[in-house]
Amino acid sequence: MCGITGFIDESTHSSDSLINLGSRMADTIYHRGPDSGGTWTDSNVGICLAHRRLSILDLSEKGNQPMESPLGRYVISFNGEIYNHKQLRRELEGKCHITSWRSDTDTETLLGLIETYGLKRTLNKLVGMFAFALWDKHERTLYIARDRAGEKPLYYGHHEKLIVFGSEIKALIAHPNFSPVIDREAVCSFFRHGYIPEPRSIYRNVCKLPPGCYARLGQTVEAVSYWSPASGPGQTSSAAEAVDAIDGALSTAVGSQLQADVPVGAFLSGGVDSSLVAALMQEQSTTRAKTFSIGFSDSAFNEAPFAKLVADYIGTEHHELYVGDAEALSVIPDLPKLYDEPFADSSQIPTYLLSKLARSQIKVALSGDGADELFGGYSRYNFTSTLWKRFNAFPLYARKQMPGFSALLNIVPENFLNGVFAPAKLLFRDTFGNVNIAAKLKTLLSLAGLKDYNSLYYHLISLWKDPRLLVLNTNDNYSILEHLQSLPKTLSKEEIIMCLDFVSYLPGDILTKVDRASMGASLEVRTPFLDYRVIEASFKMPYNFKVQNGIQKQCIRDVLYRRVPKKLIDRPKKGFGVPINKWLRGPLRDWAQDLLNDKRIKSAGYLNAKIISQILREHLSGKRDWGHHLWAVLMFESWRESAKI
Repeated sequence: MCGITGFIDESTHSSDSLINLGSRMADTIYHRGPDSGGTWTDSNVGICLAHRRLSILDLSEKGNQPMESPLGRYVISFNGEIYNHKQLRRELEGKCHITSWRSDTDTETLLGLIETYGLKRTLNKLVGMFAFALWDKHERTLYIARDRAGEKPLYYGHHEKLIVFGSEIKALIAHPNFSPVIDREAVCSFFRHGYIPEPRSIYRNVCKLPPGCYARLGQTVEAVSYWSPASGPGQTSSAAEAVDAIDGALSTAVGSQLQADVPVGAFLSGGVDSSLVAALMQEQSTTRAKTFSIGFSDSAFNEAPFAKLVADYIGTEHHELYVGDAEALSVIPDLPKLYDEPFADSSQIPTYLLSKLARSQIKVALSGDGADELFGGYSRYNFTSTLWKRFNAFPLYARKQMPGFSALLNIVPENFLNGVFAPAKLLFRDTFGNVNIAAKLKTLLSLAGLKDYNSLYYHLISLWKDPRLLVLNTNDNYSILEHLQSLPKTLSKEEIIMCLDFVSYLPGDILTKVDRASMGASLEVRTPFLDYRVIEASFKMPYNFKVQNGIQKQCIRDVLYRRVPKKLIDRPKKGFGVPINKWLRGPLRDWAQDLLNDKRIKSAGYLNAKIISQILREHLSGKRDWGHHLWAVLMFESWRESAKI
């Protein structure tokens, strides 16, 4: 795993200047590749490719980058892993000019493939996660490409005649001639989702290359898709066949992702996804594999005991670290620098702590990310459909009155309402768990007046339902529902919102969180569920094979039950969170009040200070739980302070 960056600047033709600028940009992402760094330049064009290396395959200097192709036509700065590169090398034998390889790296294999097959055909042959920049000397053209699911990030931007790119935004803005401009509509998107969906970034002149795409970088850029998750032919005929197909595809994926010249382990929460990945890893390991988990003193957020039970059963060498509030809170000042743009998924904190724990012993970790989006792991899939059926049983004119009742309930403190509903919560504790029933009730009433299913889903996943009330002088013009146009018309309602999560929430939130947190600790994280063969097997599978009788990810559970007893797995899902509501009323209270000071917010001119002041008062008093809304505001303000904007 590595960090890439570079630029084309027609006004810069001094080799020393190109090298110095490229090195400056690469130094900002040193954490992504602390093992070595390098630059390649062509002063005739004003181009520089720069690289930071985290050595995983062929640890020698032969694997250093940027790297030139055997015939010298191409130069690449590559971030990622090509898991099938050895098979692809064998395929190239006798088909190209290469008689011997200079290294054992997948980077050199990739260059050989591109010289033999061209870029697009090569991309379709790759099994892996990657983001790279490729300079074609003959055509004097710079291409960028990103893996199918978006595991690895890639940003690009322009300012006048300057073109910049990099694994993280900080590398782009390190170029002294690049002036980023804040995109207020992207700020709106951030407060709706808690992250900024592709292709936007927080800056108007910086974009994210969408997953599964490549592009030619110039003053105008058009991303070209080379893969679609729904492109696999056919349908799985039976539930048993589906389980066998996923078992085989996932076992193959885990096996291929164990290849490395450094120690490999796995994150283990004790949930379905990470337990299955860890079990498959141990099944294919010749020694005891290493697994890692984080524990918390707050039992509502602590899954470490469950992880330990699974680890003991499958026989891994398990490592766990219990962290207190103070240790978790100490991470917060680092978050703006880690994420480069506002990012409000509070599980970023334990993910970073877990990455640091794992990095103390290994250099590569497998994770279970991606399974929820592929196999129906979120309760909102069934919940949205069920809720829409209930709403649709009433005439629209009647439903339009219900949001008014929600507004009336806002007058009543939530702790009082939760006291009223306490008997129901106790009676149905397996259903409600730690859910704030009063907040849920108000949310449901406020949604009843929506006109269609897609609008209901969009509001359910929105943090701020109308961020235009919070963000000054802007519109909320971008919607992830735009992706609906490219989805197959044969999908069910549940499958549609799963697809939307796969192309938006997964790369924008989950994979962004894991990439920045892990690379902040110089740890490579691999995700077997996002092997494209597993993805395509999932898309061939009917929804009722994934969710059966209300049980989420049933087919994945059945694969896991072949290796781990049900009693160690079957329990309510907790998620990987932290007690934000409690922290903001306790140890983070002074920090929050200082950062959200009325005068400070007003002088910046981005957010509505009156709304922020109101929800902060309500939260601190206990009248309502606004923890996640406030966390988004705090992450925006922390980022703005760090970026000196």
